[in-house]
This record gives sequence, C-alpha cells and structure tokens, in this order.
Amino acid sequence: MRLFIGDDWAEDHHDVELMDERGKRLAKARLPEGVTGVARLHRLVAEQLGQATEDDDTQVVVGIETDRGPWVMALLAAGYTVLAVNPLVAARYRERRAVSGAKSDAADAHMLADMVRTDGHQLRPVAGDSDLAEAMKVVTRAHKTLIWERTRHTQRLRHALRDYFPAALDAFDDLDAPDTLELLAKAPDPVSAARLSRSQIGAALKRARRRDAETKAARIQQALRAPHLGQSAAVTAAYAASVRALAAVLTVLDAQVATLQQEVEAHFGLHPAARIIISQPGLGAVTGARVLAEFGDDPHRYTSAKARKNYAATSPITRASGKKRVVAARYVHNDRLIDTLMFQASKAINVSPGARAYYDKQRARGAGYNAALRQVANRLVGILHGCLKTGTLYDEATAWTNQHEPITT
Repeated sequence: MRLFIGDDWAEDHHDVELMDERGKRLAKARLPEGVTGVARLHRLVAEQLGQATEDDDTQVVVGIETDRGPWVMALLAAGYTVLAVNPLVAARYRERRAVSGAKSDAADAHMLADMVRTDGHQLRPVAGDSDLAEAMKVVTRAHKTLIWERTRHTQRLRHALRDYFPAALDAFDDLDAPDTLELLAKAPDPVSAARLSRSQIGAALKRARRRDAETKAARIQQALRAPHLGQSAAVTAAYAASVRALAAVLTVLDAQVATLQQEVEAHFGLHPAARIIISQPGLGAVTGARVLAEFGDDPHRYTSAKARKNYAATSPITRASGKKRVVAARYVHNDRLIDTLMFQASKAINVSPGARAYYDKQRARGAGYNAALRQVANRLVGILHGCLKTGTLYDEATAWTNQHEPITT
C-alpha cells in the first residue's frame, strides 16, 4: 500500500492532505508546527494504514517544498519517503492543473499530494546526508554568509569615504584590514586623521603584523595630510559617525569570520572523504569543506557523474527548436556551490598541467574566460565524482589521460 501526503508548510503550521494511489482524498488537516503537529500527522497516517504491518509493502511518500528543518528530519526519522519539491516546479504544476490562478494552502497541499502520486519518480528525495555533513553545511554557509556581509560593509565604507574623505582611499590599500579599521575608528574625519603621528600609524601597522611598518606609516601620513576636497563640518561629522560604526561592524565580522573558519576546518578534518577532496587541484580545507557540504555525502544521491555535474550547474543546457540550437550556462543553480567550483577551477589551471591544457584547449576553440573556466570546473566535478565513488585520491595522469590529443577545429 502506498500513501501520498502533500505538506504545504508555513512558519507556524502545516496544511496536509492524505491521498491514496487512485488520487482519492483520504484526509486533510491543518497541523501546528512542532512535536504536537508531527504526532497528529502520525495518527492520521496510522488511521489510514489500518492493519498494515511492517511486513506489508507499505510506503508513505511526502511532498514538501523544503529539504531541511526539524519537521523534515522528523518525517525522515519516521521512515517516510520525503520528496523535496522545488517551488518553481510546484508553481508550474499548479498552472498545469488549473489556469484560474486561484491559490490556497489547502489547495497547495492537495496539489503536492497529487504531484508526488503522479510525478514522484521525477522528484528528488531528500538526501540521506550524515550528521557531520549537515553540521558542515551549517558552519560553511554561516562562514560564507559572513564573508559576503563583510564585502558588503566594506563597499559601504568605501562609498562613504569617497563622498567626504577621499584621502583615506589613497592612504589605505585594504579597507577591511585590521590596521585600517583601527585608524579609521580612531580618526574617522580628515582633521583628526591629519593629526595622526607617524608613531601612532606605525603602532597600528605593527599590531596588524605589517611588514616595513615605518615606510608604510610615512606614506599613509603623507596621503592623509595631502590637500583634498571635502564636505561641511556638519556633514563631515555625520559621515564620521557612520564610518566609525562601519569600522566597528567590520572589526567584529573579521573576528567572527576567523572563528568560523576554525570551525569549518575542524568539521572538515573529521570527515572520511576529506582526504579525497583535499587531493583535488585548487581545493583547500575551507573550499573543500564547502564543496563537500553543498554536494552532501549521501553515496546514492548522484547516480552518475552527469547527475552531479547537472546539480553543480557546471554542465551546459541545450535549447533546440527547429533550426535554432543554443548551448548556454545553467541559470538556476546553487550560488554557494558554483561560486566555490569556479574558484577551484581558477586555481586549478595554475597548479594542474592537465587543467591548464584543458583550459587552453577551450580558449583555442573560441570560448571566453568564464566559459572556458566553467568547462574546467565541469571536468573537475566529474573527476571528483569518480574519486569519491572509487575511494581514491586525485591522480594527475589518470584524471587528464585524454587531454594531450591534438586540437581539432
């Protein structure tokens, strides 16, 4: 017996519908989030299964538009098959069933139940990743998010300085460097910055472990005291207050990024696949942890190298209609994963002769920098899949066996 459940979730409740193999509605309910709601769902399932036992060929399939969270973990722990439905796919399926545009939570629960009943073979089950891989995903995503936030705040700092204190942009090379943030917090306006002594600047540089601190201090002092255009005293004071606040935020972000990096490296070092991933060209402990976290470690998730490449969005897609045929990069993708894989490819072409030869071959065929780099990333994903499947470390000669063939045009 197979039982299909559509689960339309919200922050504080779930609308569910139970459906049999013929598409008949068996039950529906609105359940609260948490233990109480899960318990009521189990009772609904038990009522419909009746006398079915573990020896019977029973299966409970749940369609829900998320693949994470305590509720999903509880469904998996109960032995249910959970299919993660992409919201875009759900929206297209809703349009297929009705064109009126009507929408409600209960109707979406019905739609999800019907979808997993008729199209469940085309939907992706929630991966059975290990707890270590899930924990790694949490810390790597938090680490990357803080890096993105640091970049955003640094750009805000740059824009503010350009508007009222352009001399600071000439004086400081790295706006998010510890010495720069210390000096900007101490002297965020042109007048106070011009009063900084060479010893004060040099002391900040030494605390940041800068080389040749005396020479750099002299250059910074000269740049801060150079004539420049500015704003009125009132506007300058307002900008100075905002810059002092941005410097404080960036100081905290720098510290937390460093702390989370230690957590990422510690989690990655515990995983049995770490040695295989770290052997890949262009991957270090942090980038390797991101790749492992975003791919997951479920050995049955990717049936082939092509499936892993498609998930990574490094493989191209083809749009063909009549005489028109276009090959393009995938628009829908995991930003965190493709960002790391492209970074890996940019490093690999400098350390791996095979990757470099493959990259040069793509450029010789007329591919641009990004397109050629994406092809290298695609090939590296396939190599990684093979290494993980066989449990072997990366080998340069084996990985690029066919890359020394002459280029044909």
